[in-house]
Amino acid sequence: MTQRKGDKPTISIQEHMAIDVCPGPIQPIKQISDYFPRYPRGLPPQAVVAAAAAATASAAAASAAAAASPTRSPRSNLSTSSGCSAAAVTGGGGADSDSDPGQSDRAGATAGSSSSPQQHQQQGVRKEEEPDVEGYDSDDSTTLGILDFSLLYDQENNALHCTINKARGLKPMDHNGLSDPYVKLHLLPGASKANKLRTKTLRNTLHPVWSETLTYYGITDEDMVRKTLRISVCDEDKFRHNEFIGETRIPLKKLKPNQTKNFYNCLEKQLPVNKTEDKSLEERGRIMISLKYNSQKSCLVVGIVRCAHLAAMDANGFSDPYVKTYLKPDENKKSKHKTAVKKKTLNPEFNEEFSYDIKYADLTKKTLEVTVWDYDIGKSNDFIGGVSLGINANGERLKHWFDCLKNKDKKIERWHTLTNELPGSAFND
Repeated sequence: MTQRKGDKPTISIQEHMAIDVCPGPIQPIKQISDYFPRYPRGLPPQAVVAAAAAATASAAAASAAAAASPTRSPRSNLSTSSGCSAAAVTGGGGADSDSDPGQSDRAGATAGSSSSPQQHQQQGVRKEEEPDVEGYDSDDSTTLGILDFSLLYDQENNALHCTINKARGLKPMDHNGLSDPYVKLHLLPGASKANKLRTKTLRNTLHPVWSETLTYYGITDEDMVRKTLRISVCDEDKFRHNEFIGETRIPLKKLKPNQTKNFYNCLEKQLPVNKTEDKSLEERGRIMISLKYNSQKSCLVVGIVRCAHLAAMDANGFSDPYVKTYLKPDENKKSKHKTAVKKKTLNPEFNEEFSYDIKYADLTKKTLEVTVWDYDIGKSNDFIGGVSLGINANGERLKHWFDCLKNKDKKIERWHTLTNELPGSAFND
């Protein structure tokens, strides 16, 4: 091959490889996993240290054996060292829960781990106490997040206190990978705006801490048997509809009176609400009524104490409620009484009493009808809900009436559920 003056000599690739080949035995190429070994998930820290020490000791022993036996090939040294290292890691108690226990025992025996049985037992306890939540391969429901809350039924005051503490690991709903979460509560059956409560909204977080207590008033023992509390976590959006993240449901019969119960529940996908409920029994709020028969004045004293969680009838999300009472049958049409109007509230307090002159014997023939209305200027007032007490009633309404008859001169207060069933005496306001 001719070469011009000043040109660099050219070397073929074959010649280049021949020149760069190192003399001596061919050494195996290490893999990246040799530098960054992967231990089984959930391995306790002390087990990792023990496994690493066992692996180092086994590697040193293999090197010493190789030095003592020069005729042994380097490849066999590497395979021996790698096998011991893997066995030592497995014997350290880091096997997955789905693996065969027998295989783990055999691997531990091969490794020759120096840890005592007592250390193995402590490692097992540590593993149960500190679950690896970050590495947990959860299903669709648990990836929605976990909600921490507590419930307390105050039987004496007929109140259900719902304390929303915090949430963890919520599903991101916004483009920035975060959410603007809030919590809302409903009582089932009969979920509506009347019994909806909600927390404040926390911005740009997947681990919100609310520490808020929301209270339902007028909760009776009957409600605790048949009601279910639905707790939903949602993402608030300013320019579009709020998005649902997840929910959990707690049957109130699980609670014991006057005892706080803590919950740490995984959120679930939205469950269907029963649409077959009788619409005439849709709940529109609660009302506290007191009854007392005054034997000295021969009159029935009806007290309208307060209302709670009324249905919102106005565009601003509130109502302007007032209460009317009738004692039927009313031949002279003089039994109508009306409270004052309370502006812009869903939880009004009235504390007003009305007196009906009536003989005690005639009470068994009477029915007390109580209706709640929303006051509107310039148009017809809106009916919110009503309840009837008397001999033709049932459940708590009948019991309240009979308790009044049995206990003269004693004021008896009860909470009652308002429904959208309009009593016959209140068709016209």
